[in-house]
Amino acid sequence: MPHRIANRLNSALERWLPEQRLFLKSETSTRFVRLRPMTQAAALGGTAIVLSWSIVASSVLVIDAVGAGSSREQAARTQAALESRLNTLSQERDTRAAEAAAAQERFAVALDQVSQMQSQLLAAEERKRELETGLGVVQASLHDALVDRDKARKLAAATTEQAAEAQPQAARAEEFSVALDILSDELASTAVERQLAERRATDASRKAEEMAVERDQLVARTDEIFAQLEDAVELSVKPLDEMIRNVGVDSDKLLETVREGYSGQGGPLTPMGYSTRGNAAISESEARAKEIVVSLDKVNRYRIAVSRLPLAMPVKSAFRYSSGFGPRWGRKHQGLDMAGPVGTPIFATGDGVVTFAGWQRGYGNLIKIEHELGTETRYAHLSKIRVKAGQKVSRNSQIGDMGNTGRSTGSHLHYEVRVNGQAVNPMSFIKAAENVF
Repeated sequence: MPHRIANRLNSALERWLPEQRLFLKSETSTRFVRLRPMTQAAALGGTAIVLSWSIVASSVLVIDAVGAGSSREQAARTQAALESRLNTLSQERDTRAAEAAAAQERFAVALDQVSQMQSQLLAAEERKRELETGLGVVQASLHDALVDRDKARKLAAATTEQAAEAQPQAARAEEFSVALDILSDELASTAVERQLAERRATDASRKAEEMAVERDQLVARTDEIFAQLEDAVELSVKPLDEMIRNVGVDSDKLLETVREGYSGQGGPLTPMGYSTRGNAAISESEARAKEIVVSLDKVNRYRIAVSRLPLAMPVKSAFRYSSGFGPRWGRKHQGLDMAGPVGTPIFATGDGVVTFAGWQRGYGNLIKIEHELGTETRYAHLSKIRVKAGQKVSRNSQIGDMGNTGRSTGSHLHYEVRVNGQAVNPMSFIKAAENVF
């Protein structure tokens, strides 16, 4: 049965693959080998399989090579994009620092202008009071002159009547003429004094009006400067509020802590001068100036607080972020991992006191630093510890070397930041530091 099937297949294939004979000749004999159609088909099929396998294997190798090249190019593009982003962030930080410096300079200039204008305003008020006092004196003198003139007229009338009764008609006429001459001289002198007094009063009124206009201009200019100062202070306070809120610290409690630590007052006190007119514009300016001083005090307290927070970078050499803050492997990762070579210097991120320096399970070689305002930093997996417990350290001072101790898969720094005992994302402090240092 199998022989019959083979014959049928040979007959069917013989049209395309006729039987071939391969002769093998030797010195003594000649033999031949018959290649039936099925044998030829099997040989061709095996050759086709081998050739197909070679083509597929070559294609796989080529695809792998192309894929590897694409991965390297992708990695290069990613690194270039990361470097470009880092350069952009650095430029933005420099720009913000320059804007802050310019705003502070404008603020100082504005304060000087406010001080000068306040001095001018007080001097103008003093001159106005002097002119009002002089005008009152002139009016009093004019009133006295009018009273004297009336008295002189009454005296002249009485003298005339007495002379008419006591002397003859001729003598009375002569004395009356003399009395009239004297009275005319007195009246002329009084009229001249009255004109001078009226002229002085007119000049005083004009100067008072000019000073009122000048005072209004000074008040308007002062209002404009105060508005600029209020805008500048608000622009200074807003980013500081946002930065403190982003790092997870209670800003009100933070400012209160700074105020309690810097609450000294003193110095001699002298009586203050007040305007007798109770000028409302000056009072309002003084109130706005006090509000600006309060806002400036808030900015200053923020700056003091920032200098006490751990905002510097713990690693200043080349490194990469190998793990972030948050869930990892089903657990919470309470810090930030920065990978680098063994021995990379590790620096304190803020002024503080070392509370622990030694081995701790899981952390390996560990350093804990307690900072002010309820913050603490931890530096783990160190290869070397360079500080001792109880030692005071300052920002950017070297405290240890990067290593691979404890529960670690490679050389890196595990960096933690805690606020009132609770772990917070160190990246918020690092981002805040870009606007400070």
